[in-house]
Amino acid sequence: MVKKTFIIAEAGVNHNGNIRLAKKMIDIAADAGADAVKFQTFKTENLVGRKAAKAEYQKKNTDSAESQFEMIKRLELNDEAHKLLIEYCDLKSIKFLSAPFDLDSIDLLDSLGLDTYKIPSGELTNLPYLRKISRTKKRIILSSGMADLGEIEDAMGILTDGKITLQDITILHCNTEYPTPMEDVNLNAMLTIGAAFPGIQIGYSDHTQGIEISVAAVALGASVIEKHFTIDKNMEGPDHKASLEPEALKQMVLAIRNVETALGNGIKKPSPSEIRNIDIARKYIVARKTIKSGELFTQNNLTTKRSSLKGFSPMRWDEIIGSVAHNDYGIDEVI
Repeated sequence: MVKKTFIIAEAGVNHNGNIRLAKKMIDIAADAGADAVKFQTFKTENLVGRKAAKAEYQKKNTDSAESQFEMIKRLELNDEAHKLLIEYCDLKSIKFLSAPFDLDSIDLLDSLGLDTYKIPSGELTNLPYLRKISRTKKRIILSSGMADLGEIEDAMGILTDGKITLQDITILHCNTEYPTPMEDVNLNAMLTIGAAFPGIQIGYSDHTQGIEISVAAVALGASVIEKHFTIDKNMEGPDHKASLEPEALKQMVLAIRNVETALGNGIKKPSPSEIRNIDIARKYIVARKTIKSGELFTQNNLTTKRSSLKGFSPMRWDEIIGSVAHNDYGIDEVI
């Protein structure tokens, strides 16, 4: 059976606070074949101070005169918008996910019946937040951008101190730079996380340009892939530039599904498609020259060649050399 990767199309705040654009993004994610589309849930006043500075990538991609508070406020989705988007996801047969960024947002998502919480990287060191989520008994997908292994262990200790078990948690390796430089991906750290927490599910939240790192993560064993996407990379907003456009998202999903199929079951044996080529590609022991019945087979009168007829495998060479021919053989005739 093919192991299916759970693919999260990360809409994030790329809807720019517009419910119509948010629904269009759900259409795109569903059409691409993603398993879930993920948004971000926050109350701006609970998330960021009014004088908080923007990250460098946010400064590059938004109005530099606008504060982080003002930028975030523009991108906030209210309670009613969440309900509408959940209903629309149900209509489109795609799972709705969201990452809560504050305690009130945890309550909102809980009241809306979500069965999975996505913990963003920035909340991994937020003890009151982690403690509250641990008491929800919901499944957790935990992003680990900016964290070292010790910080992940601390967060896991808090989460599992409640009613959540290791089997309920997936940890995503992540780099919180948009876009992430290739030299900073460190994809093998995903395997380090898996080794640190035996039996836990691992995955990758991808902020690189392109799709190849997500595909590589699946080949390494990622059970969850999260990737930002946008309607148009040229739209104004903090995350559009580091996001996939619709066609690229579709290509990523297809590539992941192909890799899943190609990984197979690990049993080394001829595949159904290549069995028919065995008799064509492999060689048999044949007569190098004319051989009369009663002659000994020698290295001088035998060789190995491909043949349209089946004969002795070259693996039986030592057994055949020195034995007596019981028939006449012409040149290239299989023994």
